[in-house]
Amino acid sequence: MTDYKPIPCIDYSLLEEAIVLRRALRLGWHDDDGQDHVETVQPADLRTRNGEEFLIFLRKDGDRREVRLDRIVGFEPVAGA
Repeated sequence: MTDYKPIPCIDYSLLEEAIVLRRALRLGWHDDDGQDHVETVQPADLRTRNGEEFLIFLRKDGDRREVRLDRIVGFEPVAGA
């Protein structure tokens, strides 16, 4: 059983919008080790696996990553990025 906590629907919708509009995001999250991260990323997709939801994104160096949605602590669109 997972400890995943679904995020609010509005946040999910805003992530979908950023993907469709190819809008870069300033994204803050906690990784699996509890480390905090804040980066400008390009959201690519949303996936569901084993009852958990994930954001797939590209970092500035092109590295493809994913973060479980309930580990995201905040995000906002980045103008001109």
